[in-house]
Amino acid sequence: MPQEDGDPARPRGQQLNGEVSGTPRLRGMGGPLLRGTTAPGGSRTEVMAAGWEPGLALGDRDVTPEGAPQQAGQHEEALMTELSELVQKVVKSSSWWERHGVDISILACSFLLLPAGFLCLRSAQAIPFLAGVLTLGVVHHTLTVKGSHLASHNALTESKSWGKVWAIFFIELCSAFTVEQATYNHVKIHHGYTNIIGLGDSSTWKLPFLNRYVYMFIAPLAVPILTPLVALDLLRNVEWKAALRTLCCMFLGLYCHYWLLLHVSGFQSPWSALLCMLLTRSLLAHPYIHVNIFQHIGLPMFAADRKPKRIHLMSLGVLNLPRNALLDWSFGHSLISCHVEHHLFPSLSDNMCLKIKPIVSQYLKQKKLPYNEDSYTSRLRLFLQRYEELMVHAPPITELVGIQ
Repeated sequence: MPQEDGDPARPRGQQLNGEVSGTPRLRGMGGPLLRGTTAPGGSRTEVMAAGWEPGLALGDRDVTPEGAPQQAGQHEEALMTELSELVQKVVKSSSWWERHGVDISILACSFLLLPAGFLCLRSAQAIPFLAGVLTLGVVHHTLTVKGSHLASHNALTESKSWGKVWAIFFIELCSAFTVEQATYNHVKIHHGYTNIIGLGDSSTWKLPFLNRYVYMFIAPLAVPILTPLVALDLLRNVEWKAALRTLCCMFLGLYCHYWLLLHVSGFQSPWSALLCMLLTRSLLAHPYIHVNIFQHIGLPMFAADRKPKRIHLMSLGVLNLPRNALLDWSFGHSLISCHVEHHLFPSLSDNMCLKIKPIVSQYLKQKKLPYNEDSYTSRLRLFLQRYEELMVHAPPITELVGIQ
């Protein structure tokens, strides 16, 4: 399974209270790191950075006196190395249960809930029927979001061979997508070039022809339909053997769901079964879309030739949401409350991201680096208020400035 470059944790910030977009400037010691207007709604997204070493610039180009970029790179590599060593100690001292067992158990429990969900749908009474819809909806998103995400990073097992098997199962069979394109787009592009304009800037989640309310509240219902259609289109970019395997897995996964609704849940017509499939598969589609845009869009964006090094890129361009029992179970900690930790150490499981969270947050704050956190409702309010700026127009590029 391809892994992100520089992943030291798998032999691989300053709470925000203001600015989340605009053209912030990175300054030297004694000045604010990001400067701009305050986000509407009191969004807790202010980036502070007093105490940076004088003479260090974050850009890859020559924006400071001669020799400073090399010094900056060495300093940033030292920061990432130091943080990696702290995290690695925690990983090595953790048991298999902590590294993989907790998350595997959550996925296993979801499988065990499937029979109950299908049987509840047999009931003619509203409460058991709705319980079945809720159960199947949560199970579906646990397998397709949490399972697929962990599998794409090979975080379910130490074995690369088994990792490939789990990736095919969760991504192709459960999610109706193709492994090769999913891992390339997510692991190599999104993680490798987080918030880099034209690469990992989350632009694939933008539909600028839709207005804010349609995009935020109606369009997510189409996710179960659009996902396999997009996957079919992407099959042109993979080898024929992989394309054939994907087609077989996608068909098997969708048909099994349909067959179980007809023969176990007792649906009388194909259309009622298909409608139930759409309902359960879109149950958590709204938070799924929201989470994907809330945690990156609106934060600093960079050009490919002028970007911070890894530790600064991830601390500037990634945001954590508060813990939520339903989303923690269905999506996993690495997509909700530990997204910063996940982007710094992407091959760690959800449970391990939660375990290293205090270490990462404390380290970034001690080093005067951003550690972005905001609430779900605050981000929702922000996107509704600034939808045109954030989701329709091209995001502004963060300007990297040398020592003033």
